[in-house]
Amino acid sequence: MKRNALVFVALFVAILAMLASGKYLDRYRKHGPLNLVGDVKGVPAPDFTLVSLDGNKVKLSDYRGKAVLLNFWATWCSPCKVEMPWFADLQKQYGPDGLAVLGIAMDDSKPDAIAKFASEMGVNYPVLLGTDKVSDDYGDVQYLPTTFYIGRNGVVLDKMVGLGDRAEIEDNVKKSLNTVYRPNGPPQAEAQVKPTTKDSSKDTSR
Repeated sequence: MKRNALVFVALFVAILAMLASGKYLDRYRKHGPLNLVGDVKGVPAPDFTLVSLDGNKVKLSDYRGKAVLLNFWATWCSPCKVEMPWFADLQKQYGPDGLAVLGIAMDDSKPDAIAKFASEMGVNYPVLLGTDKVSDDYGDVQYLPTTFYIGRNGVVLDKMVGLGDRAEIEDNVKKSLNTVYRPNGPPQAEAQVKPTTKDSSKDTSR
């Protein structure tokens, strides 16, 4: 009986830990209008202005022309700790090609604590302090991590909730990098991908 009681307690604690690490608890906040809900592929990513850990104001629209990996995370989120080193590696590898990784911290820790955590995780990309508004703009981000892949023209290509597979993450980064940038126009309803077909006129195999 004693053993069964211990097993039950351990199971209960594990379930609580999973809920704490997988869900952004916002019991006391009031929601505004929710923008990105349902199928968000092909939808223009809502612009935002957030404060970075170094005190600068960062706008998503400042990154127009780049492929953006937008990651919502928190210091207490265990799956986030798995992904963040991957994001740092991808930023280093694909940054020269136009990738911009942006991390939005969605917890109540002080900026100094978040900065210390990010440094320990080897983060080499901007970390922004999240707000209720940016959560609502992106469809009420409840589960962490949640990642949006945004093309060069400001259009959402895909959304991933929870811990993703590294190969799938890198594939989405490549798709984002291959989108077309139209500097003089607004975000398009659908992302346009550069053709990758082989130029037969340059085929010397015959």
